[in-house]
This record gives sequence, structure tokens and C-alpha cells, in this order.
Amino acid sequence: MSDSSASSCRVIGAGLLLLSLLLSLALGACATPPRDAAERASFEETNDPLEPLNRQIFELNQFLDGILLKPAAQVYVAAVPGDARDALRRVIDNMKEPTIVINNALQGEFTRAKISFGRLALNTTIGVLGIIDVGKRFGLDKQTGDFGQTLFVWGLPEGPYLVLPVLGPSNPRDAIGVIVDSYGDPLDYLANAKDLDELEIGRFAADGIDQRARVLDVLEDLQKNALDFYAQLRSLSRQRRAVELRHGELPPAKGFYEDPGAGSARP
Repeated sequence: MSDSSASSCRVIGAGLLLLSLLLSLALGACATPPRDAAERASFEETNDPLEPLNRQIFELNQFLDGILLKPAAQVYVAAVPGDARDALRRVIDNMKEPTIVINNALQGEFTRAKISFGRLALNTTIGVLGIIDVGKRFGLDKQTGDFGQTLFVWGLPEGPYLVLPVLGPSNPRDAIGVIVDSYGDPLDYLANAKDLDELEIGRFAADGIDQRARVLDVLEDLQKNALDFYAQLRSLSRQRRAVELRHGELPPAKGFYEDPGAGSARP
């Protein structure tokens, strides 16, 4: 794939995210909370004023998952041994370390940035591109860091719950973060400079398939047992993201459901 083709793909992807974001903001501004006190409390708790639209996108994602991602993940699990899948996961995670370093630095989390930089250096060299997690053996635990998290630290509200096509559960703040991270990824620029766009595309495809493979049984059980699969995933994804935004720390109980990603973790 040429540089112009790769750039076009990124522009199209960013355009789709921005379109979803603008649509959500436009519709969210017109949403009217229920007058009944109990219904209003539930409305604010879920933070999902776009629920009718979100459910339609959710059904589309379920359809695409059923015909593409889930079968690919099942073949991947059947064909690739567990140890090899774990090694691939480590390599993919190692490729994300530069983005984690940059975002932790932007957040003022310089200790976390140093840890991630150390992991990147050790795992890329001694760990053979991340196949072996040498950093963990030296006490350098894996960190989190993305631009959505950076915006949270800077105090930007998350906005309404949003289901993005293909990408799934999100919100306007995290949608912006995805766009910025995709354009700011140093490995992406390196791949373009070295005309390795196919490798970059393969990286994202492998990441998606591997992540889906790791929750095959979990999602299947959840879908079978949940009265409302959409609502259950919404709750779990928001809780998981709330913890991730705080680098693994539990958010305060007060106001958690109103906006689990509200406010800043530092002054």
C-alpha cells in the first residue's frame, strides 16, 4: 500500500469517528431527560441519551462481529498455541509503549513514562521485540496511557456514552483520543517512512483478533446470561474505563455512575 493510500485510510477512519462524534453531540444536545424522578435518576446513571442510536450501531457491530471478527478469533485460537498467542500479545503491547510514554509525559506522570520507556528499551532489545517481557522481570510493570486518558487528566468531560461503528463502546472524549493517538503513533510514521504499511495494517488486525480471542468465552457467557446484553456491556465498559483512566485505581463512589470519567486526577 502506498503512502497516499495509507494516509487516505487514516483520513477516512478519522472522518468516520468525527462524523459519529458530531452526530452524538448534535443529538445529545436535543435529548430531554425524563420528568419522573426515578426515571431521571436511571437516565443520568447510564449517561446514554443516544441509546436508540447506540443500540442500532451496537446491532451492526454484533452483526460484523458474528460474520468476521468472532470467526477469525476462533480460527486463531484453534490454529495458534496459547504460548505463541501470549508472545504475540507481548509484541503488540510493546509496539504501544511509545504512545504510552508520550501520553504519560503529557499527563505529568513522569515516573510512569520512565517505566514505560525502560520497558520499551529492555523488551525491544533483550526481549527480542517484546516476545519476552524482560521489563517485568526487572520490576517495570506495564502502564496505561492514551490521549483519551490525557484529556481526562486535563479535565475534559467525557460527554455521553457512545457506541462507535466497529470500535464499540466509547464517548466523545475517547473518540478524540483515538484519532490523536492514531496520528501521533511514532511507529506509524516509521512504517510510512520505510514503506511498511502492510506491516502496520497487520499489526492492527492482529491486535483486534487477539483481543477478541481473549474474551470469546466471557462474551458468549455474558450474552447468554444477560437480560440486556447491550446494557450489561455498557455498564462493564464504563466501569473498566473509569479504573483505567486512573491508572488502575478505583474511582470515588460518589458520582461514579453520573460520569465515571469526569474531572481530573490532579490539579
